[in-house]
Amino acid sequence: MSAPLRLVLFDVDGTLVDSQVSIVHAMTASFRAASVAVPDRDAILSIVGLSLPHAMAQLAPDQPTSVQEALVEGYKQAYHAHRLELGAASSPLYPGAREVIETLHAIPEVLLGVATVKSQRGLDALIEVHGLEQYFVTRQVADHHPSKPHPSMVQTALAETGVSEANAAMIGDTSFDMDMAAAAGVTGIGVSWGYHDNSALTAAACVIETFDQLPTTLAKIWT
Repeated sequence: MSAPLRLVLFDVDGTLVDSQVSIVHAMTASFRAASVAVPDRDAILSIVGLSLPHAMAQLAPDQPTSVQEALVEGYKQAYHAHRLELGAASSPLYPGAREVIETLHAIPEVLLGVATVKSQRGLDALIEVHGLEQYFVTRQVADHHPSKPHPSMVQTALAETGVSEANAAMIGDTSFDMDMAAAAGVTGIGVSWGYHDNSALTAAACVIETFDQLPTTLAKIWT
């Protein structure tokens, strides 16, 4: 009897790639251009994982909607320019990420996907610059879904792949990722190297310390 299909969904920023330099740079540029006080680094990293409108509402709650919308557009422009300037260096893969992606991709019954608040353009550019085009069979982005922790991204990925909730896992670094996984009824696996402290990952089934722990962790969960 063949093994059931499994689905491993990855968050991107803070999980697969360390994009904090670009995020902080773009957020700083956007706030300065709008003549709004720039949030500190910790505040900026705390909203990674939220869609941009939600993030700006949290970072600039006293600003009118028009200013928050300008901050969103300013961020997009600054981030895009920074990515064009630095290429892959703007969002380097975390140690072990590529090796684990390749290892999991080689298992016939395991499908890989992405669930990120990046735009379609941003995700496609990131995947291309790192040469990861062949690995992800489902790519869920902010353009088509409510912000995390709404379960829409995970639910759509399950529907696209035909994998059941019990055979799926969401890998992420923020409480938004783990809460999304819980809301969708899939296992959440937190990572310790991202932008939220481990103490915030309360909805995670477990938290791994290094990427090479992921395959064995998944095997234990699915045994």
